[in-house]
Amino acid sequence: MAGEPQDDCLFCKIVAGHVPATIVRETETTVAFRDINPQAPTHVLIIPRAHHKDAAALATAEPALAADLLREARAVADEEKLDSYRVVFNTGAGAGQTVFHAHAHVLGGRGLEWPPG
Repeated sequence: MAGEPQDDCLFCKIVAGHVPATIVRETETTVAFRDINPQAPTHVLIIPRAHHKDAAALATAEPALAADLLREARAVADEEKLDSYRVVFNTGAGAGQTVFHAHAHVLGGRGLEWPPG
């Protein structure tokens, strides 16, 4: 069920403290941690504590929580002293989503070309 922790979800396990992660920020609604396979000098994932399968589901079910992720992206960028950065939401396997728990990637610290893929 949307919002409820899923036993088979890696990010739900990180939220619960069952899987270690390098946490950089936590709020009442979000957890931000370093990506284990960084694609830039700064690569932080921001996840909602509540489980939603992807960004589209999150935005539909809890738009205020989706906004929390964007606010936290800004806070992470500020703490990492990034002058510019990219926020990425991959939605669906075809877009590169590999963990089906909504999350934002904050990437920075190097030039980020366009198009990205």
